[in-house]
Amino acid sequence: MVTVNLIKDGGQQFSEEFQALNPMKQVPALKIDGITIGQSLAIIEYLEETRPTPRLLPQDPKKRAHVRMISDLIASGIQPLQNLSVLKQVGQEKQLSWAQQAISSGFNALERILQSTAGKYCVGDEVSMADLCLVPQVANADRYKVDLTPYPTISRISKSLLTLEAFQVSHPCRQPDTPPELRA
Repeated sequence: MVTVNLIKDGGQQFSEEFQALNPMKQVPALKIDGITIGQSLAIIEYLEETRPTPRLLPQDPKKRAHVRMISDLIASGIQPLQNLSVLKQVGQEKQLSWAQQAISSGFNALERILQSTAGKYCVGDEVSMADLCLVPQVANADRYKVDLTPYPTISRISKSLLTLEAFQVSHPCRQPDTPPELRA
């Protein structure tokens, strides 16, 4: 049996205790196999390397490159711009418009990419690391009231993923640290 402790938030991300786990004070952090890993993509890749079933990176190098490109676009190009630490710097009165602009700008690029890589999911018909990044970002888009009408491919893939039990139970709106107003 593997002991896994995924630390998402619960208000503890800015504590000194959490800073010992992740000096950036960012979530998530994963305690597993006697180590602590911060940053979503590093966590996903570690799990892929140590627990390769189900596979999250395709065998085909070109598809694998597309998965990584999409994952990086979301995790590095969209998500950080609407992180709580960034929004605090923007100021209360500008937070919503800032988050909407960051997400819309990223989704414009992502929609174009997905039009050439998507099958049932982000890259073909197998769930990948890119899909693990997409669902929480779409949840953030919903949180910040981004109109998804201009993003039919993103919307279709997200809806398809949310029919899968793993995505339903792990959805951000079902996590213990989710604020009551954002719960499912």
